[in-house]
Amino acid sequence: MLSHAIHSYCDWNLTWHTENPDFTQCFQNTVLVWIPCIYLWACFPVYFLYLRCHDRGYIQMSNLNKAKTALGLILWIVCWADLFYSFWERSQNFFLISPTVLGITMLLATFLIQYERMKGVQSSGVMTIFWLISLLCATVIFRSKIILALNMGAEVDAFRYVTFCTYFILLLVQLILCCFPEQPPLFSETVNDPKPCPEFSASFLSRITFWWITGLMIQGYRRPLEAKDLWSLNKEDTSEEIVPGLARNWAKEWAKTKRQPLSMLYSSKKQQKSDSNGDVTEEAEALIIKPSQKNYEASLFKVLYKTFGPYFLMSFLFKAAHDLLMFTGPEILKLLINFVNDKHAPNWQGYFYTGLLFVCACLQTLILHQYFHICFVTGMRLKTAIVGVIYRKALVITNSARKTSTVGEIVNLMSVDAQRFMDLATYINMIWSAPLQVILALYLLWRNLGPSVLAGVAVMILLVPINAVMAMKTKTYQKAQMKSKDNRIKLMNEILNGIKVLKLYAWELAFREKVLEIRQKELKVLKKSAYLAAMATFTWVCAPFLVALSTFAVYVKIDKNNVLDAQKAFVSLALFNILRFPLNMLPMVISSIVEASVSLKRLRVFLSHEELDPDSIIRRPTADAEGSIIVKNATFSWSRNDPPSLKSINFTVPEGSLIAVVGQVGCGKSSLLSALLGEMDKKEGHVVVKGSVAYVPQQAWVQNATLKENIIFGREMNESRYKRVIEACALLPDIEILPTGDRTEIGEKGVNLSGGQKQRVSLARAVYCNADVYLFDDPLSAVDAHVGKHIFEKVIGPKGILKNKTRVLVTHAVNYLPQMDTILVMSDGEISEMGSYQELLKQDGAFAEFLRTYANAEQSMENSDANSPSGKEGKPVENGVIVNEAPGKLIIFNRQLSNSSTYSRETGKSQHQSSTAELQKPLAEKNSWKLTEADTAKTGRVKATVYWDYMKAIGLFISFLSIFLFMCNHVASLASNYWLSLWTDDPVINGTQQYTNVRLGVYGALGISQGIAVFGYSMVVSIGGIFASRHLHLNLLHNVLRSPMSFFERTPSGNLVNRFSKEIDTIDSTIPPIIKMFMGSTFNVIGACIIILLATPIAAVIIPPLGLVYLFVQRFYVATSRQLKRLESVSRSPVYSHFNETLLGVSVIRAFEEQKRFIKQNDMKVDENQKAYYPSIVANRWLAVRLEYVGNCIVLFAALFAVIARNKLSPGLVGLSVSYSLQITAYLNWLVRMSSELETNIVAVERVKEYAEMEKEAEWSIEQTAPASTWPEEGKVEFRGYGLRYREDLDLVLKNINVTINGGEKIGIVGRTGAGKSSLTLGLFRINEAAEGEIIIDGINIAKIGLHDLRFKITIIPQDPILFSGSLRMNLDPFDQHSDEDIWRSLELAHLKNFVSALPDKLNHECAEGGENLSVGQRQLVCLARALLRKSKILVLDEATAAVDLETDNLIQSTIKSQFEECTVLTIAHRLNTIMDYTRVLVLDRGEVVECGSPDSLLQEKGIFYSMAKDSGLV
Repeated sequence: MLSHAIHSYCDWNLTWHTENPDFTQCFQNTVLVWIPCIYLWACFPVYFLYLRCHDRGYIQMSNLNKAKTALGLILWIVCWADLFYSFWERSQNFFLISPTVLGITMLLATFLIQYERMKGVQSSGVMTIFWLISLLCATVIFRSKIILALNMGAEVDAFRYVTFCTYFILLLVQLILCCFPEQPPLFSETVNDPKPCPEFSASFLSRITFWWITGLMIQGYRRPLEAKDLWSLNKEDTSEEIVPGLARNWAKEWAKTKRQPLSMLYSSKKQQKSDSNGDVTEEAEALIIKPSQKNYEASLFKVLYKTFGPYFLMSFLFKAAHDLLMFTGPEILKLLINFVNDKHAPNWQGYFYTGLLFVCACLQTLILHQYFHICFVTGMRLKTAIVGVIYRKALVITNSARKTSTVGEIVNLMSVDAQRFMDLATYINMIWSAPLQVILALYLLWRNLGPSVLAGVAVMILLVPINAVMAMKTKTYQKAQMKSKDNRIKLMNEILNGIKVLKLYAWELAFREKVLEIRQKELKVLKKSAYLAAMATFTWVCAPFLVALSTFAVYVKIDKNNVLDAQKAFVSLALFNILRFPLNMLPMVISSIVEASVSLKRLRVFLSHEELDPDSIIRRPTADAEGSIIVKNATFSWSRNDPPSLKSINFTVPEGSLIAVVGQVGCGKSSLLSALLGEMDKKEGHVVVKGSVAYVPQQAWVQNATLKENIIFGREMNESRYKRVIEACALLPDIEILPTGDRTEIGEKGVNLSGGQKQRVSLARAVYCNADVYLFDDPLSAVDAHVGKHIFEKVIGPKGILKNKTRVLVTHAVNYLPQMDTILVMSDGEISEMGSYQELLKQDGAFAEFLRTYANAEQSMENSDANSPSGKEGKPVENGVIVNEAPGKLIIFNRQLSNSSTYSRETGKSQHQSSTAELQKPLAEKNSWKLTEADTAKTGRVKATVYWDYMKAIGLFISFLSIFLFMCNHVASLASNYWLSLWTDDPVINGTQQYTNVRLGVYGALGISQGIAVFGYSMVVSIGGIFASRHLHLNLLHNVLRSPMSFFERTPSGNLVNRFSKEIDTIDSTIPPIIKMFMGSTFNVIGACIIILLATPIAAVIIPPLGLVYLFVQRFYVATSRQLKRLESVSRSPVYSHFNETLLGVSVIRAFEEQKRFIKQNDMKVDENQKAYYPSIVANRWLAVRLEYVGNCIVLFAALFAVIARNKLSPGLVGLSVSYSLQITAYLNWLVRMSSELETNIVAVERVKEYAEMEKEAEWSIEQTAPASTWPEEGKVEFRGYGLRYREDLDLVLKNINVTINGGEKIGIVGRTGAGKSSLTLGLFRINEAAEGEIIIDGINIAKIGLHDLRFKITIIPQDPILFSGSLRMNLDPFDQHSDEDIWRSLELAHLKNFVSALPDKLNHECAEGGENLSVGQRQLVCLARALLRKSKILVLDEATAAVDLETDNLIQSTIKSQFEECTVLTIAHRLNTIMDYTRVLVLDRGEVVECGSPDSLLQEKGIFYSMAKDSGLV
């Protein structure tokens, strides 16, 4: 009975062993009908819940929807018509069951169509798949019905035929309708979005094949994409959706730990660096003290899992499905080979296998890329969330916590650590997937070859530790290389910052050697890692071969009767190829996980820092009459565990009064303001600040935005108020000079504003915001005396704009104190006295003493020069320089204030009188103003010359050698596999094959030769890469050092440093491996094509068209992807720079309560970046799907032609050809990835070469005209009709200067700002070449000799004393020309001997970057010691006294008088009293010499010199 039932169910003779296969009636009416039903009912509960939770809005009924619903109902009617017909017939059971089930399923389908509409699903995957499965099953039944009908003798059931045909047609229509998407839901965001992302409105088919991005690809192919072409982000990918979720979950998790108080200690590191300002900066370290009981630690991983887990879990299913499908390839290959072997098998089976192979490959492609898409999107969301959370946290952490992580470290958290999570998201599934793949592969291999598999596995397992050891080694090398690289970049940075000094001292060569020395170390490490990389490539390429060899050898040798036939050999090879991937991935994944766990820990520590307590200061609106600021016995410290910095503070500030806070340096004045702002930790007491607060910090904080935006600072624009504020803050003259007025963009940290201007902008911001309470932290220190006076009168003072507000002013300026309502005197963190000016004078306490110290300093300042910068607290004063890059012009403006001139502190940036014509620039030019030349992104394809340049840099011999070795390797590889196919075709005689040993030997030999070639090309490419990077770096360095000063003024140092770090790093470590992989995959693809052609020559018809499709797709993609990558990297830097800026100005942002606006800005910037990143990941998927389809077609045709030609082909060749074609998909994918990577990265070579073609300055030394070594003997300098201009298209800055300076004369050069004083020295050193006339020193025209010959012989003590990091000795004598005695003597004369001999390392004392660990005065003295050491005949002093206190100044002057008795000294004078005893004085005005003579005679003449002396109070 049972056998009969099975037979009626499925008859193998009917179904399989026949030329014309079919299923039995019974099978058709049950299984084929039930499959779609089972699928839909299985999906229903999960899908229903999903729809309930994810409501996208309501879609209106459309014609499409009506049609779908109607068809669904008709389908139900048709099914049940069948059912009633069966009742009427009283036929067999299954005629009743099947239509019933099918009818109910159709009703469910109709319900789902409507439910999806109500939940806003525009195109449904579940339904599309359901209709597809139904149609496929129906097609089988349909075919057999037709066969039955054509069979004349059979009777036909007309009614059932009609219903079935109707059913079949309806299914087809439903499926077609399903391919079209519905209209978008009502009230959805996409409606008001200008460029919505087409993803959600795309149909299901379009989404699984990524067809919806094609529009963007076409656009990118036609012209380079721009930011405005990008779509908006999907709502669920934006910061405002993602970040709050993570923040909420983290807050919950953190609250759990809060229950057990976590004690954190901030211990300050021991050394306390004393700044030039004299304040002590402390670096703190967070020490977490473990409480005794087991502490619950907030787990960030849990939080991330909670936030992103549900979406990411989908990827598990996809990954598992893909892994299983991966093994269908080898299994079908086995069946195919059997089919070719079995000559009696019906033909259709071959076609069936081919079709199956193709379908599986296509499914695998679709599933894999859905999986990748989920992973990448999760990665992107992770990054968005982490950046957002870090930004929000940075706005609330306490100052003590801020000290534990430097700005750089926090930015690293955002860039590096967030990136690690992104990378991990794509890999993490490999943790379970790799072992799964390995186990499956081994199981199948065991079935195929039995125990001899273990030999192969043993080889693989042996290779794993070898790879691991290499990975560890590589890591240590990488660390060493990073260290050298950091040192090199640090040095480069200094060289670029101090390039002017290098040029003036002619020290370029010494520093070039220093850089090359570090570079040499770096290259040494690179070489070692190159050898390692060669080894790694060797193992990675040879592993599959060795595994196959060992397995086959063991298999053949164990037993004579073990025959290696095609099926065993090629199926095993296919499985080994699959095995190779997970085994290589595992070490990578594990190291990736380790890195991510480190990042996780760092993030957790940062997110667990203490936060400021918002309630420590009570901010109330102003109502009660008590006072505006009330502080009652309050004690504050900088962090919880510090000793208090402010003790028992008591004071009340009545509303609208003006209060000054004075005291010695470091007595807690600024801390008092910080305490009022709530930046400090309140230990006890009660503080009330009524109303809103505005704050002006001591170090002005300026944003990278326009001047106007800096002042308005997110408030409403009020034109009249804005004008009043600008006028009061003395910004009008500055705005007139700025190239586009108040719309001028201000650089990062305000680079194009002087110190004084920054301070005034900061002040204007506070004044504009119209707060109730104003806190000023010494804003007057950075501005000139007369400007300070103006600001005090117009803004702060009793008659200023703010006269009705409450103002607290920290100040050192004694002259304003009489106008204050109250003065607080602070000492050691306490208020020692308090009262009005008169009261305090009477008490004769600390205040009176303070007055005496400061008044004396004031007096001497006043005497020296009315215009001198009022530099108190050692703050250098910078006024007046703005660099303007109008199209094609570089004009430097100086502020010129009404009656007096302000002295510029930055010479190098030339001075040029601003004529009124230039101030009234045409508007068009105004809008196009940009600060400096931005780093440009190249568009279009990389030129072939770049590749040629790179090959030349490697050396042509090595280039061609490597290509030859590649060829050898692949020829050997093809030969060995071809040999294997011949081996498997050996006839079997008496159960064994002949010649087994010969076959095995040749196979092994071919494999070994392959290995040698691999190792060879690996080495050659790596060594070639090192040659190239050495050569390119040397050229770059040489060319940059040879560039003229103007080049450095035009090019932001960031661009240059970028060339030296990023681009050189790419050339060092990215390009060689990419070249290896690119060449490898190119030859692999070619090899696979050759094998397929060998086996089935007819494939020649199909391979070229597929090749063309491939090339077309690839070109299409590369154009778009390259541009997207550029857009992404261009939009990435604003995220970091905005973050940097925020960290620097966090106290200002908190004081003005602007946190919300800044968070919003940050979110926008992150979204802008992700807007470019999202299309680029989708573009990658788009490409991969297209290419894998090309690969799948190759598989299809290889198998198809093999089946067609089965009678001519041996099983060995079929196996060879199909197993190669199975790999081709992976190779094609890899090839495109690599070729676009290569294009992206080879740009580095182009950018490095870019600077080789720049203009150069004159030769450093010219043999023919080199002067005698003793020149100049006398030191006589003649200017003959000398003129100088900064650029071709600008006016002369100096004109017809005729002066003769005799040897040994002391000359002072004076003149108002912009008169051309500094230009004269620039001309003397040929920093700028003469435009007309000549300068002659001791009878030699300086324009005729090499620059170094000239610059070595003249010495300058420059205006800003620049030191380089390195030993003190190196700073004095980089070429090591002098003995230690000489150096000590020069230090003694420079009054530094006591200081240096007190240092522990004496001459080897390490100077910090820029000499930060010496005070400004000491740096100036080091420069003096340099000059004393060189002892040349001509000495130039450039305003060297601007930043020095009077005492140091006198030291320098007396040293110069005594030591440079015989030398010619030219001094650009700042304080006139220093040059009153010089031989002669040159007075310059507008670039011409107007007066010249001894100081006394010039005073008699009553000219310009007299009026300047009068201003300075010398007459």
